[in-house]
Amino acid sequence: MAGLKEELLKAIWHAFTALDLDRSGKVSKSQLKVLSHNLCTVLNVPHDPVALEEHFRDDDEGPVSNQGYMPYLNKFILEKVQGNFDKVEFNRMCWTLCARKNTAKSPLVISEDEAFKVWVIFNFLSEDKYPLIIVPEEIEYLLKKLTEAMGAGWQQEQFDHYKISLNTNQEGLSVWELIDLIGSGQFSKGMDKQTVSMAINEVFNELILDVLKQGYMLKKGHRRKNWTERWFVLRPNIISYYMSEDLKDKKGDIILDDNCCVESLPDKDGKKCLFLIKCLDKTFEISASDKKKKQEWIQAIQTTVNLLRLGSPPPHKEARQKRKELREKLLAEQEELERQMKELQIANENKQQELERVRKHMKGTEQLEEAAARASEEEKKRLQTQMELQDRFSSELEREKMVRQQMEEKVAQKSSELEQYLQRVCELEEMYKQLQGALEDEKQARQDEETVRKLQARLLEEESRKRAELEKWHLQQQQTIQMTEAEKQELENQRIIKERALQVAMQQLEQLELERKQALEQYEGVKKKLEMAANNTKSWKDKVAHHEGLIRLIEPGSKNPHLITNWGPAAFTEAELEQREKSWKGKKVTSE
Repeated sequence: MAGLKEELLKAIWHAFTALDLDRSGKVSKSQLKVLSHNLCTVLNVPHDPVALEEHFRDDDEGPVSNQGYMPYLNKFILEKVQGNFDKVEFNRMCWTLCARKNTAKSPLVISEDEAFKVWVIFNFLSEDKYPLIIVPEEIEYLLKKLTEAMGAGWQQEQFDHYKISLNTNQEGLSVWELIDLIGSGQFSKGMDKQTVSMAINEVFNELILDVLKQGYMLKKGHRRKNWTERWFVLRPNIISYYMSEDLKDKKGDIILDDNCCVESLPDKDGKKCLFLIKCLDKTFEISASDKKKKQEWIQAIQTTVNLLRLGSPPPHKEARQKRKELREKLLAEQEELERQMKELQIANENKQQELERVRKHMKGTEQLEEAAARASEEEKKRLQTQMELQDRFSSELEREKMVRQQMEEKVAQKSSELEQYLQRVCELEEMYKQLQGALEDEKQARQDEETVRKLQARLLEEESRKRAELEKWHLQQQQTIQMTEAEKQELENQRIIKERALQVAMQQLEQLELERKQALEQYEGVKKKLEMAANNTKSWKDKVAHHEGLIRLIEPGSKNPHLITNWGPAAFTEAELEQREKSWKGKKVTSE
C-alpha cells in the first residue's frame, strides 16, 4: 500500500505544482477544492465537502499554503484509497492539469498520447524525493527498453557522450526534459513515427499496466467445443482474453495462483502447437500460431506462476527495486567515506591546533623537536590513513565497477548465448518446417498420384460403359431406322390412298356443286312459275269474290234486322258476314 501511495503522490505532485498562485504566492482555496474533488472522483473515494471546507479555513498561515495541503491529502483521500480505480484515468486527469502549462512548444516526433505515456513511465522510474527527477541509470534503462522494442541496437558510446554533456551539478532530468529528450528523436534516428509509437506503447504496457506478454491465439470453448481466435494478455496474476487487440470487448479471465500449471499437448483434431492451462475449477486448451510462440507462452506463464508461489513482484518491479537498492548502497558508502574523510580532516585540524599550542608553551628545543616529530608522525599517520581510505574507496569503486562490468558481460554473454540458441532453434524449426514441407509435398504427390490413378481407372470404366451404351444406342438407332423406313413406306401408301380418296371426294364435291347449281336454277324457275301461278290465282280469286256478291240466289230472309253492305241492303246473317270477313282478311294478308 505504501508503494501505491508513493505512485499516487508523484502524479498528484505534478498536478499540484501546475496550479496557479495568487498574489501572496500560495495556491488559491478554490483550485485546491477542485483538485480534491477530481481526485476523489477518479480514485473512487467518497467526497466530504464539509470536511474539505473545515480543513481549508480562511487563514493566511493555515492549510491553504503549499505545506498545509498534504495533511488533508493523506487523511481524507490517500488513506481511503482501496485500489479499485482506473490507474490510466487517474494519471490522465493529473496529466491534463499539468501538461498544457509545461509541455514544450517545439514540435516533437511523438504525439500527445505518447508524451503522456512517457510522463507515466517517468513517475514509475523517478526517485522518491521531490522535486522529482530521473537519474542517468534509469534514463539508460528506459532508452535501452525503447531501443529493444524498436528492434534497433543500443549505442552505449552515444549515451556516454550524452551523460558527459549533462550539467555536472544536475543529478538527473525532470519529466519535461525527459519528454523533450525522447521526443527530439536523438536516440531513435532512422525510425519512423509508427515504430517509435509502438515501442513507447510496448514499454508502457510492460512497466505500467504490468503486461508480461500479449498476442493472438486460438482458444477451445467449454460448451460448444469450437475454436475461436482471441487476444490474450498475461499479467502477474491473471490472463485476460478479448475479441481483438483494442481491448474493448472482454470475453473472460483465467485466474492464476500457485496451484496452476501449464502443460504441452500433442497435435490433435487438426490443431497444432497446443498447450493446457490447469486451474482449480477449469482447464483451458489453447493453440499458438507456431512452436516458438507456444514455448514463449508456456515459459511466460510458468514464470508468472513461480513468482506467485514465491510471493515476488513482477520482474520489472523487482529489477527497479534492485537498481534502487544498489544506488542507495553506493550512496551510503560514498556518504560514509565522506564522513570519515571529514572526521580525519577535523582530527588533523585539532592536531595542528594542538601542535601550535605545544609550540607556544614548549620552551626547550628538544621538546619542540619532539613535538615536531610527533606532529610529523601524526601527519604521516593522517596522510597514510587518508591514502588508505582513498585506496579503499577507489578499490570499492573499482570492485563495484568490475562487478557491474562482469554482470554486464554475463548479461551480454547470456544474451549472446540466448540469441545463438534462438538462432539454432529458428534454424532447426526452419529445417523442420522444410522437412515437414517436403514430407507434405511427397504425401501430397502420392495422394495426387493415387487420385490420378483412380481417376484414370474411373475414366476407363466410364469409357467402356459409355462404349457399351453407344453400341446399344447404335443398335437401337438401326432398329428405329428400319422401323421408321417401314412406317414411312406405310405412311406413303396411306398418303397415296388418301390423296386418291381426296381426288375422288373433290370430284364428287364438284359434281355435287354442279348439281346444286342446277337444282338452284330449277328452284329459281319453279319459284318464278309459282309466283306467276300465285298471281294468277289471286286475280282469279279477286274476280270470284267480286262476283260472289252479285251472283246469289234469293233465299228467305231472317227475322233479324237487315244488314247494310257496300252493295246495299242484303239478307246476310251475322255468321255469314263473319265468314266473309275472315276470307277477306286472309286474301289481304296473302296479297301483301
